[in-house]
Amino acid sequence: MRNYADKQDLILSQLTDKHFQHRDFSGCDLSGIDLRAVDLSGVNLMGADLRSANLCGSILTGANLKEVNLYEANLTNADLTQANLCGAFLRRSQFNGSNLWGASLCAANLSEADLSAAKLVEASLIEANLERANLTGANLCGAILVEANLTHANLTGADMTWVNLTAANLTEAQLWDTNLIYANLRNTIMPDGTIQYPEIVFIS
Repeated sequence: MRNYADKQDLILSQLTDKHFQHRDFSGCDLSGIDLRAVDLSGVNLMGADLRSANLCGSILTGANLKEVNLYEANLTNADLTQANLCGAFLRRSQFNGSNLWGASLCAANLSEADLSAAKLVEASLIEANLERANLTGANLCGAILVEANLTHANLTGADMTWVNLTAANLTEAQLWDTNLIYANLRNTIMPDGTIQYPEIVFIS
């Protein structure tokens, strides 16, 4: 246990040292690490294991999180502006209040994730799995959700203005007070199972 703790302390010191030459932690085992309020902007964490890690309030602007494992990780109020999370495993992770503006989340697994009040403006969520995700009050203005899986997702009060939902699956999703003004719902499967055909719709 002592060796494990020493290793975690060493990794933490390198992650937080902006003068550390490489800051490349791709593929590293960082499971359970406490990185609350740590500035990790630009860090390469591609393929890293961050299961159950605490990243609450951390800054991950421009970080490479492609294919990272963030199962049940805490990213509450984290800054993930333009972060690369393509193919990441984010099931049951907490992103409530987080800033994911312009983030790349293509093919990411966000099933059962808490994204309530998260900022996903202009984020790319192509083919993302958001089954049973909590998106209550989230801002998805201009986001791309082409072929995304939103079955049973909670989108109550979410802002989805100008969202591209082409061929997305919204089966049994909750859309109470959801703003879908100028949303692209072409071939989208709606909550009742019907398929939308107009390219652009206006729903107030």
